[in-house]
Amino acid sequence: MIASPQPRLSVDEYLEQESTSSIKHEYRAGEVYAMAGASDAPVTIAGNLFALLRSHVWGTSCRVYIADMKVRLV
Repeated sequence: MIASPQPRLSVDEYLEQESTSSIKHEYRAGEVYAMAGASDAPVTIAGNLFALLRSHVWGTSCRVYIADMKVRLV
């Protein structure tokens, strides 16, 4: 059986659906992908990277976020 293609979503439609979703998704060019859950090794790596980046940008206008922040790259 072939899966039927899902319609592309606008950014506003994605954000509306994501606000009530029980799982996180990634949005790319109108397509939405479920994100995998975290485990110990990736979370530890992310924490270490956060600490290094935070100390690198300290005293500048740059900000570093470790998780749960939606960003839009243009």
